Amino acid sequence: GAGKSTVIKIMMDFIRPDRGRITIKGLTVADPAVRRHVGYLPENPLFYDHLTAEELLRFAGKAAEMNPGSIRSRTEELLQRLDLSHAARRQIRTYSKGMTQRIGLALALVHDPEICILDEPMSGLDPLGRKLVADLIAELGRSGRTVFFSSHILSDIERLCDRVGVLHQGRLLFSGGISELTLGTEDLESAFIALIKRDAGETP
Repeated sequence: GAGKSTVIKIMMDFIRPDRGRITIKGLTVADPAVRRHVGYLPENPLFYDHLTAEELLRFAGKAAEMNPGSIRSRTEELLQRLDLSHAARRQIRTYSKGMTQRIGLALALVHDPEICILDEPMSGLDPLGRKLVADLIAELGRSGRTVFFSSHILSDIERLCDRVGVLHQGRLLFSGGISELTLGTEDLESAFIALIKRDAGETP
């Protein structure tokens, strides 16, 4: 692969880089204090699937040392926003792939983090689920939060991102604004293909 998930795993301190380091809010990612500021959605979320969605989010809220009132209101808000209120008291093991992805996002956001790190957040979603998640990501960005997400779906990137990084075979080929990347090309897809071809030594 390009290395998207590997970068995110390094950001989350699940694996250590061969060289260099990543800091978040001036702290190395190995510092436990970083966790308070970060919400994380893995590519394939795994849960205590005998719990209901409500139970899972309340458990996470307690772990984040939220007060009971905040846990209750935040749980209700996220379940409603992600169209899971009707399944709030069902065990997560009964959820579809798309529902599992959405409860994973709710879990990442329950403590209202300043920084959201999302690995393929649209994976396995139907059109309605994609819109719900995309709208929530856009709202997070507008509210001043930092959203770092990986995706190979260029239309999602074009719609949601201010800045983009292009990884190819483990190397960062570009980092900057989308308008900078697409300068002189028809659209993001054309710019992406031209960049990859140049890296491979081909004529765009």
